[in-house]
Amino acid sequence: MGIDNGRHSSPTRENPLLTPPTKPGGWKAIAYILGNESFEKLASMSLMANITVYLRTNYQMDGILLVNVVSIWSGSSNITTLAGAFLSDAYLGRFFTLLFGSMASFLGMGMVALTAGIPQLRPPACHEEFNCSQPHKWQLAFLFVGLGLLAIGSGGIRPCNIAFGADQFDTTTEKGRSQLKSFFNWWYFSFTVALLIALTIVVYIQTNVSWVLGFAIPTGCFALSIFIFLLGRHVYIYVRPQGSVLADMFKVINAAYRKRKITLGPSSEQSFYDPPAIESEPQLPTLARTDRFKCLEKSAIILNPSELNADGISQNSWRLCNLQQVERLKCLVGIVPVWFTGITCFIVMDQMSTFGILQAIQLNTSIGNFKIPPGWMGLTSMISLAIWIFVYECIYVPNAQKILKKEDVRLSTKQKIRIGIVMSILCMLVAGFVERKRRESALQEGTFASPISVAMLLPQFVLSGMTEAFAAISIMEFFNNQVPESMRSVAGSFFFLTLSMGSYCNSVLVTLVHSLSGMGGKTPWLGGHDLNTNRLDYFYFINAALGFINFIYYNFFACHYVFSAIDKGEEERRCYIA
Repeated sequence: MGIDNGRHSSPTRENPLLTPPTKPGGWKAIAYILGNESFEKLASMSLMANITVYLRTNYQMDGILLVNVVSIWSGSSNITTLAGAFLSDAYLGRFFTLLFGSMASFLGMGMVALTAGIPQLRPPACHEEFNCSQPHKWQLAFLFVGLGLLAIGSGGIRPCNIAFGADQFDTTTEKGRSQLKSFFNWWYFSFTVALLIALTIVVYIQTNVSWVLGFAIPTGCFALSIFIFLLGRHVYIYVRPQGSVLADMFKVINAAYRKRKITLGPSSEQSFYDPPAIESEPQLPTLARTDRFKCLEKSAIILNPSELNADGISQNSWRLCNLQQVERLKCLVGIVPVWFTGITCFIVMDQMSTFGILQAIQLNTSIGNFKIPPGWMGLTSMISLAIWIFVYECIYVPNAQKILKKEDVRLSTKQKIRIGIVMSILCMLVAGFVERKRRESALQEGTFASPISVAMLLPQFVLSGMTEAFAAISIMEFFNNQVPESMRSVAGSFFFLTLSMGSYCNSVLVTLVHSLSGMGGKTPWLGGHDLNTNRLDYFYFINAALGFINFIYYNFFACHYVFSAIDKGEEERRCYIA
């Protein structure tokens, strides 16, 4: 397995390409990468879509524990992407990070499959709805180790899969840039196909046929994805690790903290460490110096000439950083206000994957003799998102351009995020009223499951999909547009960190509401195996209130950090390439 020393010997890719006996990269390499990605996504989404149902029906977890397990696991699967991006950029490279991540996921999925196949690894089957045995600690430990390995695997796969595919094209040429755009389309196509198979066929097998077979299929898919990935090892282009931007950011924070007592004066009165780009980090573009977050510039102040060696280079990069490192950190700090906005939106999306599925379990899922798997409700969100993208891109944009006779007819990032927040509020309000109706009908009938059709949940899942279509996609777009190209992988990791914090905050919120509502001997709003004894509608309304607070926060504060290319008066506050 060789390294393409021609194309990637220079990080700036300015050297001419060398042609080895078998030319690496291109579509031949992409075929293996897409094959690997398709089977990996089919496997991982098969578990993610139905994990709530599995833990509820096979581990008899009550509402609080179940939501916490799913939320913490989901959050951990996203937060590990930061470690994966760091290891990939600084030490392992994308190929080995992907390989090790896939192997960890395969082992984790295998352990989860064993819990379905070996009865001793889970509590006895529950024959009475209100008298169920709880899992032993060692049984939970085995399950959590499997989920932990899956989270570690996600940390290696998610930040590297698209980037490794992009490495296979020479984007210094027009042909390479065109091929890269086509790759993104094919990547999304393969992802969508895998998702549809996972959410329909595999979820149906898990719910209505056999959990053993339903988990054996994704385990086999993980094994097949690794096999396909290794088959292409001789045709890949491998980019050497060139250091992590994340490490530089920690250095700036550390140096600025050490020099926190220094008073910043006019630039002319202080000496800043700003070596020529060719000497410091030639692979990264030069960023224009900005006036925002001035306190971070303390890390670049030269206090003593001995901090530099004979060549004028910093002796200790943890004590003296250059201005380019400072500017890159400023870029990241500049997207933090919008990052907080995203967290509240993602909390809403988490509700549908946990409590929304629990609602489906306690509704009438029958259509004749056919029972709809509760995990299929996630299809509603995905379909609504896909329909909106089609209507927006294929109907609204081209027709608006013809009618208004101008090219720029798209909704701005500010507008889309604002609409996404409104959708999240509506989602929780609708979910609250639907849950109230579901609960009242079940109590009137005296049954565990309400006689009302599961179709009653469709509006809230549609609104969840629209929240993702507007807020999630726009926030991801914002993160990538507000940083230079060299920080795109960091921006991607930061987006996954937003998802992670949404899941963790959801877990904290659920626990807090359960504890506070149960004070004074009162019946908690959440908890137990039966939603009919809960007040999940109140919890949904609390989420709607948080969404309203988020809407105010965004409009009066965070939106001022969202800039577009035409915001000429704000250019000096943006992170841009000089």
